[in-house]
Order: sequence, then C-alpha cells, then structure tokens
Amino acid sequence: MTELERCHLAALRILNYRFNSTAELRRKLRSKKFEAAVIEETLVRLESEKWLDDGRFAAALVRTKLARRIGPRRIARELSAAGIDEEKARLILRDHADPERERRDLAALCEKRRLLLIRRRGEEYASSPEGRNKLAVYLLNQGYDAALVYEIVGVSS
Repeated sequence: MTELERCHLAALRILNYRFNSTAELRRKLRSKKFEAAVIEETLVRLESEKWLDDGRFAAALVRTKLARRIGPRRIARELSAAGIDEEKARLILRDHADPERERRDLAALCEKRRLLLIRRRGEEYASSPEGRNKLAVYLLNQGYDAALVYEIVGVSS
C-alpha cells in the first residue's frame, strides 16, 4: 500500500467518524505524520470525490448549533476555529439567520438558566442585579447579541 493510499484511507476513517472541514482534516492527517504533499493530494482527491466540502460542513455545523440554542457569535467563533474563512461563515450564518427564532431560543435559554440559579442560590439572588448580571454573562458567552441579552434579562448596559 502506497503512502498516498494510506493517507486516503486514514482520511476516510476520520470522515466516517465525523464530518470535518478541510483545515481540521489537514491538521489530523499532519498529526498522523503524513507528508504535506501527500496530504494535499489526498485532500484534492477527497474534494473531487465529494467527501470533503467546507460549505456543506459549515452549514451542517450551523444547523446543529442553532438547534442546541447556541448564539450566532459563538457559532462564528467555532467556524473560525474549524478553519472556515470569515466570509463563508458570515454568508452561511446569514442564510440560516432567523431573528424570531434567535429571540425565542434566547428567552428559553434564559429561563432555563434562571431556574438553575434559583435552585442553586434562591429567588432573591436570581432577581438581584448580581444574579441578572451572572445570567447575562452566561448568555453572552453562548454567543447572543448583547443588546438582545440585556433586553431579555432586564440588565441595564
């Protein structure tokens, strides 16, 4: 078996486990000590065989993260970490944007987290400025827009 065939087989095994971006797959193959030229040839082959498609990967990641109530800013960071260029990420996020759904998801996540704060620290803490700030920070870390978070939580910015 040639080095190119071994690299191709390793890539298929990786892709069988989970869909990857080109950058992620390149990094994983590099960690398996394949030569750069062999990796690049394998990636070109996989793209021509339709095993590798950054646009499809990004769209699938966006749909999955939105279903888990992750905000658009955090999704954009995760796409960037996966090696998707900023322009492509912005376009895909725009295609999947739904302001009403974002607001509903944020409100549901806010309520869920507020109930958790009540269970852990009590109603008084959850209603206090400190509790609302803690809730707002959590929601901001989930990737939601600050103005929307402050509106839902009731925190003055």
